[in-house]
Amino acid sequence: MTDATREHGPQPLDRLMDRWQLRNHDLVEASTEQLNHKQVQKGRHGRQLTLHLMLKIARAFNAAAMERLPKEQQPAFKEYQHKHLFSYAKGHDPEAGDPNEELLPPAP
Repeated sequence: MTDATREHGPQPLDRLMDRWQLRNHDLVEASTEQLNHKQVQKGRHGRQLTLHLMLKIARAFNAAAMERLPKEQQPAFKEYQHKHLFSYAKGHDPEAGDPNEELLPPAP
């Protein structure tokens, strides 16, 4: 496998983290698993990750995003799957909208 096939460019994860006003540290802090800043950064910039790591980042992202919501909005939150966060994940649909569009904070 060449380096060109392992670099996928900026990912939906990066855009969603900006929209949810999350930093890499927020995901690391929200994770109950061993997740580090370097792994999150690689995911944001499009370095190809294993399915295991994509799922770990998705779980941390969901936990961090949920913390941003007021208690009354939390039941309406739909968890993001790895296919929502990574453009090279199996099942990714670039035309699919954000399942939590109505819950997102206003764009800065």
